[in-house]
Amino acid sequence: MHPLSVVIITFNEEHNIARCINSVKKVADEVIVLDSFSTDATTDIARHLGAVIYQEKFRGYIGQKNLAIKYASNNYVLSLDADEALDEKLVASILEAKKTFDFRAYRMNRCTNYCGHFIRHGLWYPDKKVRLFDRRIASWGGLNPHDKILLQDKYSIKHLNGDILHYSFEKPEDLVWQNNRMTSIAAASLYANGRRSSWFKMLFHPSWAFFYGYICKLGFLDGADGFTISVSTSYQSFLKYSKLYRLQKTNRRNINDLPVKTIETESRSVVIER
Repeated sequence: MHPLSVVIITFNEEHNIARCINSVKKVADEVIVLDSFSTDATTDIARHLGAVIYQEKFRGYIGQKNLAIKYASNNYVLSLDADEALDEKLVASILEAKKTFDFRAYRMNRCTNYCGHFIRHGLWYPDKKVRLFDRRIASWGGLNPHDKILLQDKYSIKHLNGDILHYSFEKPEDLVWQNNRMTSIAAASLYANGRRSSWFKMLFHPSWAFFYGYICKLGFLDGADGFTISVSTSYQSFLKYSKLYRLQKTNRRNINDLPVKTIETESRSVVIER
């Protein structure tokens, strides 16, 4: 079989890291943990389970994940978050792929656990992710916090059976906290990349997110949890565009408040700096 490195980025993940590492033992030829100076037992647990530990200051999800794959010894890499784990079907699929690695990149579904139940419908599933790839032709990109693998060329991607199990939300408060945190990051990232919000976006996108997730993607089949998630997704969309709108308003006001320096020409004054 061809060798495979598993890379994981961490910060204070002592409650998750053992589950993650134990789930990849059958497929990993090495486990690399890039830690952002955790203050809990994350690194001790990972080291005890055989992982190689590196520590670097956190540089955003995209930057941190790109750095993590550079520490891998093998060309083929499986990238996971600490709150993720492989199910047995996906383990079997990866073992089969390792025999030849006929493809340069592999996609798989991610299934998220909400308050003890795995969500199988709506916008959360199937949450398709490219996570196994040849690092020589791939890198992390996108807009924080929604990172994704970008391939250098139009390579065929094979879909693997099985799921990445995502354990992010043990209680409703976790989802509320995550929405607030992620939308702040997303709004700042969108603003930095020239994206702007409007009243229309704040009204349309949340409404469409709820309708698409709950009705079109059958979120109602997940019962009360499906309804909660659809409402939360709608609110997340509202928060993102609301925070983006506030950013552009605040920054525009700050710029307008700055003194204007001018130079005098023979016929007119020219603004050269704010």
